[in-house]
Amino acid sequence: MEALSQYRSESSDNESDGDQVRTYAAPVVRQYKVDTAPDIISHTPVERNLTNYIAPGQKKMYYNMPYEMLTQPLVGPSDKDGEFSVRARNMTSGTAEEQAVDENTFRRQERLFRQQGFANNPTIGAENEIIGNQSAEPRARKTQRKAKGDSGVIEGENAYVGPWAQFEGDTTGQTCGPSAEQLAEYEERMAQAVGTVDPAQGGKRSKAKGVTSYAAGQDERTLFHGQSERDYQGRTYMHVPSDLQHDVSDQTCYAPKRLIKEWKAHANGVSAIRFIPDSGHLLLSSGMDGLVKLFDTHASLKQQRTYIGHAKAVRDVSFAPTGHIFVSSSYDTFSKIWDTETGACKQRLSASGAVPYVARFHPDDENTVLVGQSDKKIVQWDLRAGEIVQEYNQHLGAINSLTFFDANRRFVSTSDDKSMRVWEFGIPVVIKLVADPAMHSVPAVAPHPNQKWLAGQSMDNRIVVYSAGERIKPHRRKEFKGHLTAGFACQPAFAPDGSMLASGDAEGNVWCWDWQSTRVVTKWRAHDKVAIGTAWHPREPSRVATCSWDGSIKLWD
Repeated sequence: MEALSQYRSESSDNESDGDQVRTYAAPVVRQYKVDTAPDIISHTPVERNLTNYIAPGQKKMYYNMPYEMLTQPLVGPSDKDGEFSVRARNMTSGTAEEQAVDENTFRRQERLFRQQGFANNPTIGAENEIIGNQSAEPRARKTQRKAKGDSGVIEGENAYVGPWAQFEGDTTGQTCGPSAEQLAEYEERMAQAVGTVDPAQGGKRSKAKGVTSYAAGQDERTLFHGQSERDYQGRTYMHVPSDLQHDVSDQTCYAPKRLIKEWKAHANGVSAIRFIPDSGHLLLSSGMDGLVKLFDTHASLKQQRTYIGHAKAVRDVSFAPTGHIFVSSSYDTFSKIWDTETGACKQRLSASGAVPYVARFHPDDENTVLVGQSDKKIVQWDLRAGEIVQEYNQHLGAINSLTFFDANRRFVSTSDDKSMRVWEFGIPVVIKLVADPAMHSVPAVAPHPNQKWLAGQSMDNRIVVYSAGERIKPHRRKEFKGHLTAGFACQPAFAPDGSMLASGDAEGNVWCWDWQSTRVVTKWRAHDKVAIGTAWHPREPSRVATCSWDGSIKLWD
């Protein structure tokens, strides 16, 4: 500043001799422009391509960048911790963070509002406020637990159940079945149908737990429902109609399309149906009401005869190879041999009080009957001697089915122990055991018409196939699915030519599959309850009979 003050021109020196006045130059002030706005990516395509930025957390560069770009400060929104960390995207547009209330708190308050009518206010800054009406009565829940009971009461009313109290309307573990009034009505109806028993003849009637049981020696009866048992030529309904098809070797079977007859057969459900062998003009049925009935399926389509003699439900029936006799198995521990034509009971079979679940005649000998029982045994009866001649005792559960194969020299049995066992007829030694940890119980088995395959109804909603040759093994690539049968022993049936397989299901539907491709050919609603049995007519190519627990038997064509 001293140099500036001493600086002056010659003209100023000459003029300032008199008054001694000094003049100073004005200082120059430099101004700088400050721009605090951050750099942003332009929306112009040209500028966007020329601008390069490194994302927070980026570890690699795929192109050269100037030093200014590498050292520029981080600019942009930060997370709740004040960092520019890259978080995982939890929505389409980026990352959304919960700021007001977490998920568990919101669900708890929402459930409280539905049940009690009030909850905390979820608005930010109003967490301590209550919305809703606290004075209102709590809203009723959909399911309420029953009272825990009195800890001093063990049994009976108000017994202590503690934390194991059930919900209202839950019937798990409770006894179900007919009431005392229904049992009394059933006993009265059966007493009227069977008639009185004369103790002098060796029979007696005893009541235990509200169920009437009958001992050996009781009287069996039969009812004929037609106008005359014989026609003008002296023939009964056992005569095979002359207009029935006889040559079935070259026929092609089709799936049925219409209902031609329905019988209200049994009061408490039908358990099994069987066509008479070879001709199929008669149909035999067993019911939960303890009755066995016979129907004409060719000409009149009417009920022909009722066989009365069982005190409890009949589980299974089976014709002899000729069809002149049949065997019925009931829960009253008796298997009875009946004359199909006259309705007379020819023989009663009972072994050690066990319940006979299934009974089959030997296809080559009508005097031999195999009976699968609830005591895990298969007994072989000789009807001529009236005694047991052989026992097959290898299963670990009740016997469900018996099926002959291999020219009737062997038979296969299935049981509740989830296994299949192959036996030589007359030899009580298992020659083949089919079991697998993933295998389910197979309560019903149907042989293929060519006798080379066995189809079994498995309890995992499948029909499994086994070879019936020298080696019994499952056919892994052939199984039939689509129906719902878990828990129900629905009986499958093959068409006479073996081209189709039919079975009912738990919803009352009937399914037909193609044997070669295992594809569903058709399905139709047949009954209101479980379609437990299906039987294909041995001569008619498209005639199928079905039965159900709704007590009806239907004939389709």
